[in-house]
Amino acid sequence: MNREPSKHTMQRELEFPQYPYRPLPREAGAEEECGLFGIYGNADAATHTALGLHSLQHRGQDSAGIVAYDGEQFHSHRALGLVGDNFGSPDIMDRLEGNVAIGHVRYSTSGESVLRNVQPLFAEFKFGGLAVAHNGNLTNAHTLRHELVQRGCIFQSTSDSENIIHLVAISEYGQVVDKLTDALDQIEGAYSLVAMTQKKLIGLRDPYGVRPLVLGRLSNSHILTSETCALDIIGAEFVRDVEPGEIVVIDDKGLHSLKPFRKRPERFCIFEYIYFARPDSVMEGKNVYAVRKAIGAALARESYIDADLVVPVPDSGVPAAIGYAAQAGLPFEFGIVRNHYVGRTFIEPTDQIRHLGVRLKHNANAAHLSGKRVVLVDDSIVRGTTSIKIVEMLRTAGASEVHMRISSPPNTHSCFYGIDTPKRQELLAAQMDVSGMAKHIGVDSLSFISIDGLYQAVCGASRDGDTPQYCDACLSGEYPIPLTDREHEPAPTLLTLLDESN
Repeated sequence: MNREPSKHTMQRELEFPQYPYRPLPREAGAEEECGLFGIYGNADAATHTALGLHSLQHRGQDSAGIVAYDGEQFHSHRALGLVGDNFGSPDIMDRLEGNVAIGHVRYSTSGESVLRNVQPLFAEFKFGGLAVAHNGNLTNAHTLRHELVQRGCIFQSTSDSENIIHLVAISEYGQVVDKLTDALDQIEGAYSLVAMTQKKLIGLRDPYGVRPLVLGRLSNSHILTSETCALDIIGAEFVRDVEPGEIVVIDDKGLHSLKPFRKRPERFCIFEYIYFARPDSVMEGKNVYAVRKAIGAALARESYIDADLVVPVPDSGVPAAIGYAAQAGLPFEFGIVRNHYVGRTFIEPTDQIRHLGVRLKHNANAAHLSGKRVVLVDDSIVRGTTSIKIVEMLRTAGASEVHMRISSPPNTHSCFYGIDTPKRQELLAAQMDVSGMAKHIGVDSLSFISIDGLYQAVCGASRDGDTPQYCDACLSGEYPIPLTDREHEPAPTLLTLLDESN
C-alpha cells in the first residue's frame, strides 16, 4: 500500500530546468568550488538566499538550488545553470515559502553535472526532513559508498555528498545533531556544510578548516554562508568565522556552538586568497583584495624586470597586477579586456570554436600593447593552454616582449579537497621546469612567486616546513588530510596507463 509523506515533512519539488542548458567549454585550468548560504528566522528567507547565491556565483556555475521550510512543508527548486536564470521568476520564488532556507551553487568536483546531483540534497527520516548543502570533497567517499551499499543503502546521485545523508540515516543516535556528528566523525576530507531541519539551521567546518564558512546577522535573522560578500548584498553584518571543527546550531532559542571533534592543525586553503574567493570578501580576518595586492608586490620584489607596462589577465589577476605595478613603479594598463557576458552559447563546440574559446572571453587592447614590453600577471598556470593563447593574442596585438609573472608558486600537484584540478600528469609544472614552461607558453621570461614570498604576503611569516599555516597541497604535495580513496585504488593496469598516455 502506498503511504503519503506526512504533511509535516512533505517536500514539494520543482526540479526542472527552464531552458535547454548547454555550458561553454571550460577553460583548461582550476575550476570553482561550491558556494553555501543559509538563513534562519526571516520571512523572505528564499529571496535572501537567492541574492546570497548571486554573490557566490563565482564559486560554481553548473547548477543552483534552494530548499525552504514554511513550518509545515519543505519546498525546493533545483536546476542546472546560473542563479539568475533559475531564480529570476516570481512564480518560482513565491513557491519557496518559509522563514528558513538553505541554498547551494555547484561546480562539480565530484559527480556528474546532472539534475540528480544538484544540491541541496533532501531526505526524510523518522525525525523529519533534512536538507544538506556541501562544499568540498570527501577523500574517503568511494570507500564509504562501497560500505554503505553493502549495508543496503540505495544511492540516488553520484555526488560524494550523499554519503552524509546515508550515514545520518543509519546512525543509532537519537537527536539530529548527534546523528550528524556521528556521520561526520566517519568522514575524511575538506568540507563546509549547511543543513536544515524543521527546527534548526546547522553549519559546520571540517576540523582542519580547509573550506570557508562565516556567520552573519540581519536584524533577528542568523546567516551561514561561504563568503562575506554574500552578507554584503543583503545588508547583513559579519559576526565571525565558523571555527574549524565547530558545529553551529541555530533554532528558536538562539545560536549554540559545539566542538565535538578532536582538534587538528588548521589548514585553510591558501588558494582562496590567490584565486577562488571574491576580492571584496574577508577570509579569516583578511581582505582578499588587499592580500592579492600584497602578493603582487612580493612578486615584483622577487622577479622585477624592466618593462613598459603591467597587464593583468582579468579578472583574478587584476589585484596582483596592481600590486606588482605599484611596487615596480610601472604603469598599469588593461591590455586585455574581458567579455563578462559570455554565459551559455548556442554555438556547437566544434574544433574551430574550441580554438577560439579564449577570444570569447578575452580580447587584446592593441592600442596599449603595440611596440611595448609587457609584464603579464596571472594567478596561476595549470595546463598552460589558456596562457599560450593569451600570449599569442598579445604578440598579435604588437607587444614586443611578453614577460609572464604568476602570483602563486607552480601548481605541481592535484587538489583532492574540493577544487577541480587536472590529474598530475596534465599539470604543466609537474612535467616541465620553469624555463621549459616559458618556452612552451611562448614568453620571453616566466617567474612564479616563491612559497615563502606567498606566505609572507598572506600572513607576514615564512612557511614553516614542518607545520605550514595553510593547506598548500597543490603547490607542495603535502596533503594534510588522508587520501583514503586513492590509497585503496587498485594498481593501474597496462591498458589504463596506455589510455592515460593518449
